[in-house]
Amino acid sequence: MTARDDHTFPTYWRLQALGWIGMYALTVLDALPYINHDPSSLWRRIGGNAIACGMLFSVSCVLRPVCRSLVNRSLPWFQLQLRAFGWASLLGGSVGVLVQFIALHYPEPDWTDLVSNYLRYSILLLFWCNLYFSIKQWQHSSQEREHLARVEADAREARLSALRYQLNPHFLFNSLNAVSTLAVEGNTAGVTRMLAQIADLLRASLDAERPFEVSLSEEMTFTGHYLAIEQTQLGERLCVELTIAPETLSAAVPSMILQPLVENAVRHGIAPIVDGGKIAIRSELNAQTLRIFIKNTGSRNTLRDKASGGIGLANTVERLRTMYGPNHKFDIQWPETGGCCVLLEIPFHKALQRREESVCAF
Repeated sequence: MTARDDHTFPTYWRLQALGWIGMYALTVLDALPYINHDPSSLWRRIGGNAIACGMLFSVSCVLRPVCRSLVNRSLPWFQLQLRAFGWASLLGGSVGVLVQFIALHYPEPDWTDLVSNYLRYSILLLFWCNLYFSIKQWQHSSQEREHLARVEADAREARLSALRYQLNPHFLFNSLNAVSTLAVEGNTAGVTRMLAQIADLLRASLDAERPFEVSLSEEMTFTGHYLAIEQTQLGERLCVELTIAPETLSAAVPSMILQPLVENAVRHGIAPIVDGGKIAIRSELNAQTLRIFIKNTGSRNTLRDKASGGIGLANTVERLRTMYGPNHKFDIQWPETGGCCVLLEIPFHKALQRREESVCAF
């Protein structure tokens, strides 16, 4: 019961006012049956109850720092209740005496009413203490859950960052090998063009503001830059076919999720074949699920051996598991006709578009 609860719980004073006003309203309703029998007794009861509720409001404010101290000491439940009962009995008895001699103007002690009021006020104040304990426990539990959620989110973000940046040296190593091959072949123009393409791609991948999720349109642009590099090396041996459904362009996908899959298809499916082959990338929306297919031609047996390992695929699997848990599907299939087909399914939601990009960048 702080001045303002972080979890949109009413303020302490608002709860106090509403609670005791409600209690006084109940006492007035309880006294209404006496209106036809003894009107003077009715007004005396209503006035006495008003004074009693005012006193209980005051002593509950005294109980507040006491209860806060008991909560902060983290006492066992039995000791907490025992101490709360002691304070409630002391203050409840004081209110009972004051109500009888000040509010009701009894010249002589009415022990029956005195004991009745003592028990009633003590139990009422004990209930107030337990209500205070319950609210403070709820607040503490909520704060712990929020703290745990923040810690988990920070850990998840750090892990995703590590996984994403793991791809950069992996891709750079393969790309520099390709540049070396072109240099050995004496393809100076190809080397110059590929180095410029690699610089552009690395600049995009090292973007500090690049979020963990981007639109499929932006991801396809990034993948297009990579395929442009591969086409510089493979030339007409690499054929690319894109079938991207317009309704999926705004879908949110993990940043740099397609590039390692496409790289795996090119390196292990297309490059080893003398005549080259084709890579087909297709997207579709199935209810609230985004489906992306990456299919390449090539030797079925060779792909079965090589597609099961490597940094790229392992990284992709781990990122999907970290971001979506069980709400995703990642499947690799080897059709009888040859080649390899990767199916990626993730929940559909729209990404915040940072900039307009074309689907194909090569």
